[in-house]
Amino acid sequence: MASTLKIQLPYIDYSSIAPELILSGAALVSLVGSSLTHKRELTWPYTAVGVVASAVAGFWSYHLFDEVRSHGATAQVAGAIAQDGFSTFLMVLISVSLLLSLLVAQGVFYRAGTRGPEFSSLLLLSSTGAMFMASANDLIVVFLGLEILSIALYVLVGFERSKAPSQEGAMKYFILGSFSSAIFLYGIALVYGATGSTNLAEISSFLARNTLTSNGVLLAGMTLILVGLGFKVAAVPFHFWTPDVYQGAATSVTGFMAGVAKAAGFAALLRIFYVPFSTLSLDWRPEVMALSVASMVIGAVLAVTQRDVKRMLAYSSINHAGFILIGLSSVSAQGISDSLYYLFAYSVMIIGTFGVVSLVSASQGNFEGTLPVSGLRGLSRRSPVLALTLAVFLVAQAGAPFTTGFLAKFSVISAAVQNRDYWLAVVAMMTAVVAVFFYLRMAFAIYADRGELATASSGSAMDVSAIEGATSDGDEQGQLGDLMVAEESVVDTYRPPVATLVGIGIAMAFTIFFGVFSSPLVSFAHQATLLH
Repeated sequence: MASTLKIQLPYIDYSSIAPELILSGAALVSLVGSSLTHKRELTWPYTAVGVVASAVAGFWSYHLFDEVRSHGATAQVAGAIAQDGFSTFLMVLISVSLLLSLLVAQGVFYRAGTRGPEFSSLLLLSSTGAMFMASANDLIVVFLGLEILSIALYVLVGFERSKAPSQEGAMKYFILGSFSSAIFLYGIALVYGATGSTNLAEISSFLARNTLTSNGVLLAGMTLILVGLGFKVAAVPFHFWTPDVYQGAATSVTGFMAGVAKAAGFAALLRIFYVPFSTLSLDWRPEVMALSVASMVIGAVLAVTQRDVKRMLAYSSINHAGFILIGLSSVSAQGISDSLYYLFAYSVMIIGTFGVVSLVSASQGNFEGTLPVSGLRGLSRRSPVLALTLAVFLVAQAGAPFTTGFLAKFSVISAAVQNRDYWLAVVAMMTAVVAVFFYLRMAFAIYADRGELATASSGSAMDVSAIEGATSDGDEQGQLGDLMVAEESVVDTYRPPVATLVGIGIAMAFTIFFGVFSSPLVSFAHQATLLH
């Protein structure tokens, strides 16, 4: 009689993956509910489901954080999931970013005529993948989370089917994203071939017990993993997709990508290179430092040359990626905590920034479209509160005191100094100064009247048109004329959506409150320890 093969399923503590289950369950509820009720003309019920789900997932994630503080970090689902301070911190970050993204997107998309549950469901599913990446203790789980995140993002980028830039951006993102995923997967295969495991804890134990006679295969695998994840965090030289995709996607989607997708990519980078590969830091640290410097310099310099707000913020995100990589290059628990704080601060700031940009764009009759820097002019006169909010977000990203952006940049630069990487700290400070220019350039446009902007564009030492590139006088006059018409007609009748204003208000309050009273968030980040 043939013996029966029994497959032993691992014990699963579902409370440890409850945040992921909540988000994916909410996405399914929205889709099934829409099919059963045929209420596609409504938007707010699906947004409400997503907001409630993200809030519950965030509170549950913080509950798991309390459990880790009380009982220590543990490995769940046969060691594939890490329940530690690092994962729970990032799950709270992702939940907050998702909630803000849903609020920011709901109002503008409703005004633009978008209906149905698909948009909010895709945001929920993408965030589910991001959470799996944050809590993954196995390279295969990282890859699965990466694909769940990415596939939903491919659709979100091309969500506006009637707009060519959206479709072009989605195609570029899909093709390059597929290549980066393949490179990442090949890196996993090489690491498995060198160590015999894909579990991060087992890889760490193997490298601690054994000395490889030749580590070429392992180093090649590490490099390919760095390349694959470097694409997701938009680090130079894997950043070429970023400006076109950010510009082509709906503005609210761009904010979600800059916040959640970047956080997920860095979550995988920080855990993979700090936990199993920390003993090989002499091999990979120069590569990370090179990516950091290139991202900071190229991101800041190219941002100065941009005419479009979304492209400028895209290069700004590349610059911020370089700063976050400084924390990883320090190869220390303090550096990891500093990077986590930076991620939280940046995610909230950038979602709020894109939220305001979406409102300004929509107020000119261009729902989720592009917005030239000159399109910000006169915003202080039309909407003083909105202008002040955008100005605060911009100066916060520049690193102004009494905002979360100041402590974020200060902490990672301090990590470089403590690690005696003085040259890296100097490069970071120099690029931060360059970044101040393009942030203040947008702030100047916000508070400039029509006459002031025309004078600045034609004769000042900081000539905007000279920086942005040669343009014909006719094009410039036509652009200013179009903006004049928009200002005098559409703006006066446009009412900002309440949901979007609420999301922007929460992001604004977060940026200022934790900039002045930084201790709670700093302490939260410092307790985000990694499971070894």
